[in-house]
Amino acid sequence: MKTNIGIPQELLSEVAHELNHILADEYVLYTKTRNAHWNIEGPNFHTVHVFFESQYNELDEIMDGVAERIRSLGHYAPATLQSFLNLTHLTEQLREKNDSAGFIKELLGDHESIIIRLRGLITVFAEKMKDVGTSDYVTGLMETHEKMAWMLRAHL
Repeated sequence: MKTNIGIPQELLSEVAHELNHILADEYVLYTKTRNAHWNIEGPNFHTVHVFFESQYNELDEIMDGVAERIRSLGHYAPATLQSFLNLTHLTEQLREKNDSAGFIKELLGDHESIIIRLRGLITVFAEKMKDVGTSDYVTGLMETHEKMAWMLRAHL
């Protein structure tokens, strides 16, 4: 059954397409944060290990929210590792050292990249795609990433 919420179907498809990219970015960032949690080494291991856990738990909630937003617009969320890798603008990196500063700088860069991307989409969703709801949702998502980035930045 088609979604009838006052937004033309072609615009709903465009919104869902952009949200698919956001979901892919969130999933890759989640995976990278899990990697940091699992593989952190150094004198501050326990503190940073717990901190990364809090961050990946928050990212897990974000992913679920983005996927549910896609579904509420009548589209299916991507749900394979390959689709996430094809849709993301983030990169996977292999580290030589598993120290907190390296992980934190890498994750911070990813959060900042997502923030910039989300900020650019707020007006696009509202004005071009006529979806103020998704624009508002993405504004909140951007604010969450800004706070997470601040927490990472505070460790450096």
